[in-house]
Amino acid sequence: CFQPLNAAEDIALVSGAFIRSISVADLEYLAETGKARGLLSDLLRLGQQDPENVAKLLNQELDVPLVLTSRLMSTKIGDVILRRVAQIIYPLRVPEPSVSVPALRAGVINGLQIGDGGLNMIKFLEAYPADVMEINLPALMAAIEKAESIAGLVKFFSDSPLDGLKESGQ
Repeated sequence: CFQPLNAAEDIALVSGAFIRSISVADLEYLAETGKARGLLSDLLRLGQQDPENVAKLLNQELDVPLVLTSRLMSTKIGDVILRRVAQIIYPLRVPEPSVSVPALRAGVINGLQIGDGGLNMIKFLEAYPADVMEINLPALMAAIEKAESIAGLVKFFSDSPLDGLKESGQ
């Protein structure tokens, strides 16, 4: 089984001078049990989020072909999408696209290898090539505002027009 050399150990939630870290182990525990622990438990309670619903999101599997995904991420539109996501998610304190875009690309491709063609958030984190992945909270909130809800965002990506490509271009 393929295992990347490095993997995210923590996710740093950052807003200006505010920074709080959640361990990937706590996210994995939530995904496996539906129960939150540590700071994650407090954050979910403050955000009035049901841990079981968040666990479902963490386990939401996207089945996409590795080769097609790799090729798509190397296109101009793929690069634009990666650059936009890289404004939200990047290695801690390194938001430069020259670092953040390849990190995202590696997380997706290596995550697909780990998941044997399926990718979820936990597999992505297991494959993300930095010890700490930063999430820029203001940028994330702006992106979420553009989507109607987190569930709508997941539905958007899982009911993707890429489904037609999967069937024809594996």
